[in-house]
Amino acid sequence: MPLSPQWRRALEILAGRVGATDVELMARGFSAEMVESLVRVGFAETTGTDRPGNRSIGTLRITERGRVALAVAAPVNGASVAF
Repeated sequence: MPLSPQWRRALEILAGRVGATDVELMARGFSAEMVESLVRVGFAETTGTDRPGNRSIGTLRITERGRVALAVAAPVNGASVAF
């Protein structure tokens, strides 16, 4: 299943580290809705929530399903399908 460039980039960020917070992903230009979609389809999971002040910050990490999607999703001739 081809991933959109945005989903691929987010999964690569999550795969390259222990995880990232939703705030870190949004600071890199990802919308809250896109981040939530990664969790909803099972490509990422939340591993905890910190509550500094009045702001809730969720930590995300890539799931095995997300790793598989990232590994097998290769754009064909530069084209990809957006989720």
